[in-house]
Amino acid sequence: MVRKTARRILEGLDFRIVEAEDGEKALQACKRNLPDVILLDWNMPVMDGYEFLGHLRRMPGGNAPKVVFCTTENGIDHISQALRAGADEYIMKPFDGDIIAAKFHEVGLVQLTDPNPSAMSA
Repeated sequence: MVRKTARRILEGLDFRIVEAEDGEKALQACKRNLPDVILLDWNMPVMDGYEFLGHLRRMPGGNAPKVVFCTTENGIDHISQALRAGADEYIMKPFDGDIIAAKFHEVGLVQLTDPNPSAMSA
C-alpha cells in the first residue's frame, strides 16, 4: 500500500518509477540502472533499508542517488543512524504529496532539468 501511494505521488511529480518489494530486489534494480532518487522504507523483507543503503553507497556510482528514508520510527537515534549511513533526508509515515515534494525540494530534486527523472520506491 505504501509503494502504491508513493508511486502515485512520484508520478504526479513527473518521475518515472521503478518499484521493488524488498531490499535485495531494490539493490538488483540499482545495479541495472541507478535512479536519481530512492524513496526507501526502513522495514523491508529480505534486506532492510539500512542494510540496502550500506550496499548502495559502496557500489560504483552508489553515492549519486538521493536517498529519502521513510519509516514509522521517529527517535533521534533512528534518524541519526539513517543519516550517518548515507540517507539525504528522512520522512515519517504516513506521508503525503506535500511532504514528499518538500523533502525532494530540500535535496534539490524538484529543480531537475531532466523532463522525466527516475525514482525507485523500495
